[in-house]
Amino acid sequence: MSALIIGGGFAGIEAAIFLRKRGIETTLISNRDHTWIYPISIWIPTGEIKPDKVKLPLKKLAKRHGFTFRQDTITRIDLDGKRVLLENSELSYEYLIIATGQDKLQPKGVENTLSICGKPEEAIEIQHRLATLLDKKKGNIAFGFGGNPKDNSAVRGGPVFEVLFNVDNWLKKKGLRDQFTLHFFAPMSEPGKRMGERALGMMDSFYKRADIQVHVGSKIMAFKKNEILFENETKITSDLTIFVPAGTGQSYFSQSKLPLNDA
Repeated sequence: MSALIIGGGFAGIEAAIFLRKRGIETTLISNRDHTWIYPISIWIPTGEIKPDKVKLPLKKLAKRHGFTFRQDTITRIDLDGKRVLLENSELSYEYLIIATGQDKLQPKGVENTLSICGKPEEAIEIQHRLATLLDKKKGNIAFGFGGNPKDNSAVRGGPVFEVLFNVDNWLKKKGLRDQFTLHFFAPMSEPGKRMGERALGMMDSFYKRADIQVHVGSKIMAFKKNEILFENETKITSDLTIFVPAGTGQSYFSQSKLPLNDA
C-alpha cells in the first residue's frame, strides 16, 4: 500500500509520520525544501528571530521518520489515472492526500499588502520595510485581517495581533514609538469576539493605552499603494500595510481549482 501527500506544512508532515508508523509507503511532495514554522515567524519582522531558525528541512524530517520527500512543482492531478504530473516527471499513487490548506480570499489591491501568514518571503520583506521606516524615524503602519461572512472560522486574526504588539513594543525600545502611528483594521465590528467578552474589553483597553488607531465595522473596498479604502468612505494612509486575508472556508477537490503547492 502506498500514499502520496501534497503539501509540506504541518498537516502534510503529520500525515506522513502517521502513515509511516503504520507501515504505509509514503511520499511527500512540496515545492519548498522546508516547512515554514508560522507560529514563530511573528518574531521575524522585529528581528527577535532569524528566518533560518523558522525553517525545518523536509529532507531531515523524511530521513528521521522514514518517508520519501520530493521537492517539485505540481502541474496537474489526473484523478482517473491516479497520477500526479510534476514539471519534469510524474508519480502514481494508490491513495492521495491533499494537505495544502484552503485558498485565500483576494480583496482588490491585496498585492499592495504583506502577510505574516503568507509566503515566507513576505515576513522577511516586512522586516526590511520596518527597517526602512526606522531609518526615517517616522511612519504610518497598518495591521489588519479580512473576514469571511460565510465562515467565521476562516479568519486568522491571532498572528496580526501578535505582530502589532511586537512592533509597538519594538518601537518603544527604540525610543521612537511617538514618531509612528499604528493602525488596526478589520471589517467585522468586534474582531476577536471568539476569545470572549472579557478579551474584547482587554483589547479595547490595550488600544487606548498603546495609542493605536482602530478602524473596524466597515468592509474593506480596496488596498492602494499607500491607502486602505473602506465601504463607509473612510480611509487609512499607510506606509506599510500588514494584512492577513480570510480563507475561503470551503473544502473542495477539483483539478481546475486546486491550490497545488504550498502558500
